[in-house]
Amino acid sequence: MANVSSVRGLIQSSDLGPTLMHEHIVWLTPGIRENWPDYFDEDACIAIAERKLNELATRGIRTIVDLTPPDAGRDIKLLKTIQALTPINIIPCTGIYGAIGAVPAYWIFKEADDMAAAFIQDIHEGIQGSEIAAGIIKLATDILSGGLDEVHERCLRAGARAHRATGIPISTHTGPAPLGLDQQRVFLEEGVDLTRVIIGHVGDSTDTDLHKRLMDAGSTIGMDRFGIYYYPEGFDDRVNSVVQLCSEGYADRMILSHDHWCWHDWDLGKIMPGWPWEKHTYTHISDEVLPALREKGVSDEQIDQMLVENPRRIFETEGAY
Repeated sequence: MANVSSVRGLIQSSDLGPTLMHEHIVWLTPGIRENWPDYFDEDACIAIAERKLNELATRGIRTIVDLTPPDAGRDIKLLKTIQALTPINIIPCTGIYGAIGAVPAYWIFKEADDMAAAFIQDIHEGIQGSEIAAGIIKLATDILSGGLDEVHERCLRAGARAHRATGIPISTHTGPAPLGLDQQRVFLEEGVDLTRVIIGHVGDSTDTDLHKRLMDAGSTIGMDRFGIYYYPEGFDDRVNSVVQLCSEGYADRMILSHDHWCWHDWDLGKIMPGWPWEKHTYTHISDEVLPALREKGVSDEQIDQMLVENPRRIFETEGAY
């Protein structure tokens, strides 16, 4: 059992319960809200978050990991307001996204240790001057921003060093999933135990050999975009990948999630036309994915492993090196 940093304060890892390990609450473009306040309806955002999170709570989910870092508009004061309105535990992150677009220019000219120091401050001292500490480190590599170029590699090394200094886990964004192999290589070079790393968005690929390669190296993988069917892999593809891997004994190295949000200020209708938005909700896994998994032979014990035991293990082995 270990303490986990959440927006409501420290909670026991044994109290996490069923957990969605890769979600977002509010995604904002830094600088827009601060300069043009009318472009963000905070009251509407809070009301939507209250409704969505409390609807999720009725499905038995108890915790969400909010993987929204500072360059995606992380706002701990806003998260604290939302946290007070829901029984769902919200675990905030530190780290950096820079996956679609670019790493903020400020960090491009900084060393990995400079960036790591900022992450460590969030973990040891609290986020944005608050008493709320980050509970996980978010990192990203995406082909849309050059893949594993020098800048993004430096970000990975910074996150790895912050992880080694604090002991909290790492969770990544990959696009496409094979970039997870590059992430693992960098983490190993930095001395990271890959069992403390979630390689995210692996379910975007149906290549189960790749999935197993990532897991055999030690990492947990994110089958974490259920409801995002803009990619070639649809509902059945994603479900079948989980079914196959469970049948081969890998339920202890997968987590399930949606990569959903309550509020997002990008024009996603233009970025991702044709996305079946009605499926992209916090309750899609509970209402549709889990019944499909059970119908195809995934046991309740394996579902509990992916939703409860694996998240608890990832946080429970927390501890500085």
